[in-house]
Amino acid sequence: MVKIGVIGIGKWGKNHLRSLSEIDCDLVGISDVDIKKKKLAEERGIEFFEDYAKLLEKVDAVTVATPTDLHYEVVTDCLNAGKHVLVEKPIATTSKQSKKLTDLANSKNLILSVGYLFRFNNSIKRVRELVKEIGEIQYITCRYIHSTKPPRRDSGAILNLGIHPMDILNFITDKRPVKVFAKKKNLLSEQFEDSAVIMFDYGNFFATIEVSCTHPEKKRDMWIISEKEKIYVDYFNQKIVRYPLTVTYEKVEREESFEENISINEPLKDELTYFVKLVEEKGKKEIWDVENIGKEEYYTTRACELSMKSAETGRGIMI
Repeated sequence: MVKIGVIGIGKWGKNHLRSLSEIDCDLVGISDVDIKKKKLAEERGIEFFEDYAKLLEKVDAVTVATPTDLHYEVVTDCLNAGKHVLVEKPIATTSKQSKKLTDLANSKNLILSVGYLFRFNNSIKRVRELVKEIGEIQYITCRYIHSTKPPRRDSGAILNLGIHPMDILNFITDKRPVKVFAKKKNLLSEQFEDSAVIMFDYGNFFATIEVSCTHPEKKRDMWIISEKEKIYVDYFNQKIVRYPLTVTYEKVEREESFEENISINEPLKDELTYFVKLVEEKGKKEIWDVENIGKEEYYTTRACELSMKSAETGRGIMI
């Protein structure tokens, strides 16, 4: 059984702790600089470590849910200690750092996965199948907006929020954009943007992403406008509505819209279960023969960087 620990017990780290307690693994302990988090370990009968280096001595793998600006240092230490890692998105604050981490994991033949939660969301998995059936994509619009909590202090809306829909687009289309153009707004901070609109050019279609931490609504949704169907996806509530609609200069063919029957799952639990399975199967096959999400991270981090650069310069940028 895989021995695993959690580094960083903030709000999302607590979710890691809960989910790992419910799946088939040996949850050894947790680590946090806040000594008050020791109570959480005591409640579950596991060990607490103020220094995560001590935790690394006792586990095969860890999940990392520290603040973003600590990811690079913590993940580097974990990989150098020979441990498999699942780190929350984004893997690091720059694409240069993300490449160093993925190269390090590769050189040590270790699993490095990134917490792209929505890849394990049943509505997104279903949309990935539908994209192959609905004809040529014309365009896609995505929203990742809210104001339900104060904005993060370690990154802006593009890196913190935009990275999710960027990864979703890559995942469902199996394509990478060739050019990006973005506009941003800094209402709350001179350093970090709180709202932005990003447009990706995929060659034969385009996609827009709206991100904001000052919007009155909380939405995680998208529209896929394609040749044969128009599809609405609410991936927060795991809901898909399909609109069979074909438009030509001669006529419009329309059928009744209908909602797909999607079974609601718990993506974080499925994500962590998958990570544990990857670690278990590590000795059975070459690591790159299994899906290892860390390999994707350079592209999304780079796309975020170029989106921020485009927003600063006002120019479109080739990716």
